[in-house]
Amino acid sequence: MDMPNLNNDMIDGTAAKAAQAYANQFGTPGFDDPRKFYIDQHYSGYSEENQEVWQALYDGQMEFLADRASDVYLNGARAINLVRDHIPHLQGEHSVNRFLKQLTGWESCAVPGYLPAKAFFACLSRREFPTTVVIRSKQAIDYLPEPDIFHDVFGHVPLHADPTFADFLQTYGQAALTATDDADMTRLSRLFWFTVEFGLIREKGELKLYGSGLISSPGESVHALESPDVERRTFDLDQVCDTDFEIDHYQPILYVLDSFEQLRDAMNQYANRILEKNEATAGG
Repeated sequence: MDMPNLNNDMIDGTAAKAAQAYANQFGTPGFDDPRKFYIDQHYSGYSEENQEVWQALYDGQMEFLADRASDVYLNGARAINLVRDHIPHLQGEHSVNRFLKQLTGWESCAVPGYLPAKAFFACLSRREFPTTVVIRSKQAIDYLPEPDIFHDVFGHVPLHADPTFADFLQTYGQAALTATDDADMTRLSRLFWFTVEFGLIREKGELKLYGSGLISSPGESVHALESPDVERRTFDLDQVCDTDFEIDHYQPILYVLDSFEQLRDAMNQYANRILEKNEATAGG
């Protein structure tokens, strides 16, 4: 469905349509190069309103996050030079990638829209984060049912500057890309949801936000930390992977990490399980 509140003219060109078509066929013979998913940002396509939306979102959220977000997130935002003055550049001398790649080898790569699961995982396995380039309108400033550049860059990318989280996310992509069992795919999607999108972490005895769905959503972030209706569970990999989620309302269950090392180590163990299962299947 088209979203009239997005500046879709930035992703409706011939190159963008070809990139999306290639991504949609990824994994079939002849469609195995993730670099062909990516497009130019076409920065001149952003309107004055687009820039004002970024600034308003940045101001409102960063003020709230100053003492509620994970230190790892806040340090990452500073490290990649994430600023309120303008929508981030993904290419060129002043891009967030200029700083990010030096720190962890990750890059934020512009894509024309939603990528199928295997295409998305292939990007993560290469330390490349598929990034939507369009941004919501003022009319949709409080909520958008699909990712935009505020969600993707403001919400996700600062964590990619942290070596421990960066390693976790690449291992996640590698595991998900090679998984062939439907049950593993379901469990991995739940792990992504309850960590990368809606994760909490305890730092210095205080509950902090790090999941991008919390970081980039004013309403959800307050609900996650303050609502008495939220069950905040201690992180356990298998319990997380056994927990269903729904996407159309504030989350009633969240998981709390002790550290990002805990997440990385749990992911390494899961990846090894998948590898062993694939080897047993191949040998059997």
